[in-house]
Amino acid sequence: MLYRKAYDKLLEWKSQPRRKALCIMGARQTGKTTVIRHFGLDHYECFVEVNFITDPDGAKIFGGSLDADTIITNLTAYTRKPMLPGKTLVFLDEIQACPDARTAIKFLVEDGRFDYIESGSLLGVKYREVRSYPVGFEDLYQMYPMDLEEYLWANGVQSSTIQYLKECYDKGRFVPEAIHETMCKLFYSYLVVGGMPDVVQTYVDTHDIARVIARQREILELYRLDIAQYAQGNDKIKIRAIFDSIPSQLNDKNRRFVLAALDPNGRQLRYVDSFNWLADAGVALPCYNVEEPQPPLRLNEKHNLFKLFLGDTGLLCAACMENVQFSILNGDLQINMGSILENMFAQQLTCNGFHLNYFDGKKTGEIDFVLQNGTGISLVEVKSGNDYRHHPALDKIRGVAGWHFDRSVVFCKGNVEDGHGVTYYPWYMIMFLTAFRPPKEMKYEVDLSALP
Repeated sequence: MLYRKAYDKLLEWKSQPRRKALCIMGARQTGKTTVIRHFGLDHYECFVEVNFITDPDGAKIFGGSLDADTIITNLTAYTRKPMLPGKTLVFLDEIQACPDARTAIKFLVEDGRFDYIESGSLLGVKYREVRSYPVGFEDLYQMYPMDLEEYLWANGVQSSTIQYLKECYDKGRFVPEAIHETMCKLFYSYLVVGGMPDVVQTYVDTHDIARVIARQREILELYRLDIAQYAQGNDKIKIRAIFDSIPSQLNDKNRRFVLAALDPNGRQLRYVDSFNWLADAGVALPCYNVEEPQPPLRLNEKHNLFKLFLGDTGLLCAACMENVQFSILNGDLQINMGSILENMFAQQLTCNGFHLNYFDGKKTGEIDFVLQNGTGISLVEVKSGNDYRHHPALDKIRGVAGWHFDRSVVFCKGNVEDGHGVTYYPWYMIMFLTAFRPPKEMKYEVDLSALP
């Protein structure tokens, strides 16, 4: 089994004394079912699974009264599996196909006899309405394709090696050339293979790029079928057109999504729901321009100016249909490959907990990513060529009076170095740039003793 960080999340969830249900969301083929199934079999005496797509009759379990006793009676009768209180995990897979099961979670959690994990694709897409969401009885967790670190584990890179590289990142230390070259080659392969678990397993087992591409194209076609099946009415055509145009739009010089290239008479407002559908399904990653690169970024986003990345860079390579894989594996990441490189960074930064933004000013030029980390702002440039020390837009933006930045970073083919307030890191070190996570407990109490 490919090790996933989601497994650690499941362990953390199980360690909580009073557990809510855990709802794992994510795009199709990202490995949700596999990791939950392994976790259940590893850590519970009894494991009960219902998949509402492969077994649509399973919805009958929730067809009547939604009180816990009735549901549990129906569940045991339907699955014919033992359910021991305190030792049983109930896994409700593809729960989006049974809205009543989502509603019933509240009553099942209140009952407290068993643990519950829900999973599904397209959970953010309201193609079937849930009568009442179990607010306060669910923990939500977003699962993505395998990130670079998970991919390295799958390819036999030891955790001690990754920890050594993390120390080089933290301390600004030069990476020995032999290690650096090997990591670059692994990085190139990740650009081609991506992070869809089945594709990664195909590569690990065979190292046959032709088979990798064939599997990726099957997944792309599966996504198109999802659009045809789940999108509503006329939105099907719009969503399919947006999805199919992402590679060519990213290949444009500024990578900005231009609606006129898709529909000369199209208006942004009419396409908003279609863009949101792809984002909610986890298939696409929007990256919005901001008025100025200062916090809070979300309050000054310009939603009519954005880039739209694919959720998995390997799928982007397969969608290009230009046999780019051979060039990438040989380290050719010049201008025509810049979109694939930038897509990978969008994918990894999303996995690392960041909300994606960029800045493009008429007087300054464009910065690939502007990241808010707590109350600080980081400027991130991704360079594909040899002239990575040449970054006029970054220099101009850093010089604007009144703007303050925590750090300015350029990811490139070079090694670790500092120069004039800019830190240079090799591409593969993007896995170490992670978002600030607030502490689990933040107590604040006002002393009232001074009041009369």
